[in-house]
Formats: sequence, C-alpha cells, structure tokens
Amino acid sequence: MPIAQQAAVAVARKLAVLIWHLLTKEQDYFWARPALVAAKQRQLALKAGAPGERGVGRRGSAYAYNVKELRNSEKAAAENAERAYELMVRHWRSRGLKRRTDATNEERL
Repeated sequence: MPIAQQAAVAVARKLAVLIWHLLTKEQDYFWARPALVAAKQRQLALKAGAPGERGVGRRGSAYAYNVKELRNSEKAAAENAERAYELMVRHWRSRGLKRRTDATNEERL
C-alpha cells in the first residue's frame, strides 16, 4: 500500500475513533470554536429552508462570528491547543511491550 494511502487510512481511523468517543460519551468536541460552529449551523439551517431573520431586531448566535476580536481569540486558542498537542505527540514515548514476570512458570514449594 502506498504511503499516501496509509496516511489516509490512519487519519480516517483517528477520526472514526474520535467520533465514536464523542458519541458514546455524549460530549461535544472540546476544542470546538463556538462562534464558528454557530455560524456554520446557521448557514446549514438557511440552506435547509429556515426563515431568514433580517429586520427582526435581534442578533442570532451566529453573529459572534462577525466580531473580529472574538473570532481571532477563538482561532488563537485553537492554534495554541494544536501546538500543545503537537508538542505532546513529539515527546511521546511508547512503553514498549509489557514484561512478563513468568510467575506462572515458577516452581511452587
């Protein structure tokens, strides 16, 4: 199997494991960017036929994504989390195989 396919399979497996954990533990993704998620959900709702709310006089949850300072702070937090994760992975040390004590093969008195 070519290296590119192996990498694609590895990424797909990691995503599947991540999704499985999120679904079975009924949790949201920890590093999600709330304003970006709200904006994407609103875009999907509009495409699905939800009524537009222009002129209603109130701002929806997706408006926060238009605030540049909030959007940039969320992006910076996500970038910091990514750097921390990369550092952790770079310093990862595998334990290797478990050593057998061979306690089952000892002679008993």
